[in-house]
Amino acid sequence: MDKAVKFVERIQIALGLFFLTVFFVVILFQIATRHLGISIIWTEEVATYSFIWSVLMGAAIMVNRREHFNFDVIQKKLKGKMKLGLNLFNDAVLIVFNIALLSYGIDVVNQFWDYTWTSLPDMKMGYIWIAVPIMAATMILYSTNHLIRHVKEFLGKGVQS
Repeated sequence: MDKAVKFVERIQIALGLFFLTVFFVVILFQIATRHLGISIIWTEEVATYSFIWSVLMGAAIMVNRREHFNFDVIQKKLKGKMKLGLNLFNDAVLIVFNIALLSYGIDVVNQFWDYTWTSLPDMKMGYIWIAVPIMAATMILYSTNHLIRHVKEFLGKGVQS
């Protein structure tokens, strides 16, 4: 499962980097065109939506790297089974939360799929909202992978990380 998780993470990193680059380039373009006195109306929406995608992909990556949603102060004080128990608790909470987020995210995508962008009416809002269930699904994958690893450690069948 670790290889699949690493593969998915690489795809998410590429997506996040792509959308962050789009955000940066569009902002620079917007600054240049405003300086020249030209009004380009689509740049604000493209910048906003590309930033949303980059943030949501980055949030999922941080869950995989355990740099998100963690009790650092408590984590550093605990050792052994207590630390593993906290990790198991964190993983379980994240999985439950992200299952709900996935479910509601799919509902939102279905509800708003046919809405269109203000400045680019050929673009559907569903392309923006689909980032939420993608983020939630990958967070479930990452947290499940962590949970499996922590259960193995807790039962004494794995190597401590």
